[in-house]
Amino acid sequence: MSKLLDKVVVVTGASKGIGAGIAKRAAAEGAKVVVNYASGRADAERVVGEIRAQGGAAIAVQADVTNSDDIKRLFLETKRAYDKLDVLVNNAGVFAFQPLEQVTEAEFTRQFHTNVLGPLLVTQEALKYFGREGGNVVNVSSVVSESAPPASSIYSATKGALDVVTRVLAKELSARNIRVNTVAPGPVETEGTHAAGMIGSDFMQTLIDATPLKRLGQPDDIARVAVFLASADSGWLTGERLVSSGGFH
Repeated sequence: MSKLLDKVVVVTGASKGIGAGIAKRAAAEGAKVVVNYASGRADAERVVGEIRAQGGAAIAVQADVTNSDDIKRLFLETKRAYDKLDVLVNNAGVFAFQPLEQVTEAEFTRQFHTNVLGPLLVTQEALKYFGREGGNVVNVSSVVSESAPPASSIYSATKGALDVVTRVLAKELSARNIRVNTVAPGPVETEGTHAAGMIGSDFMQTLIDATPLKRLGQPDDIARVAVFLASADSGWLTGERLVSSGGFH
């Protein structure tokens, strides 16, 4: 397995869930991985430990993707450890669902700062570290940017904005040989969905029933698509949005 052999990959929000899945799959494909986390140090170190146990290379670096100083440190530590950067996966994100009557300025700001401003700031800093040969950015969006379910006005809007950011940056950065693409997961079983009490609920069963492949996605389902987008296999793709949802739309 060598789709990312000797590539250096930074994955934001990689201490658990989809981000952890991407970090582990990238390492399995030969990458040296930076497991970014905001506050879950123990979880991030666990991911690093699992990667190293399989013979891979990984470090954990704390950084809040909405904090410019933290972002600078993230890439300085990446360079210190591996001396280069090849791939950035913007996975860090937050979500909450509420009907219109419960929407607040604070929740709007929280989600947009992490889900939209975060990828912009992180990608901006990454530009300083991609080499002359270019680089690769993979943004993690969601099917909600198009399916727009009830009570998701803020979250769906953030992912819609991220989809647009992908298309804009794909054009803007092409002259530097930097490709930018999006993977859009459908419903995925993660620590977050368990903590929210969604697993086993009637709501989750409704989502499964609406999924042609009749199951929830797993983090590695998304990770395999992210690795494809990060690898030379997708070398003729930029500005694209690949849905990984078992047919759920």
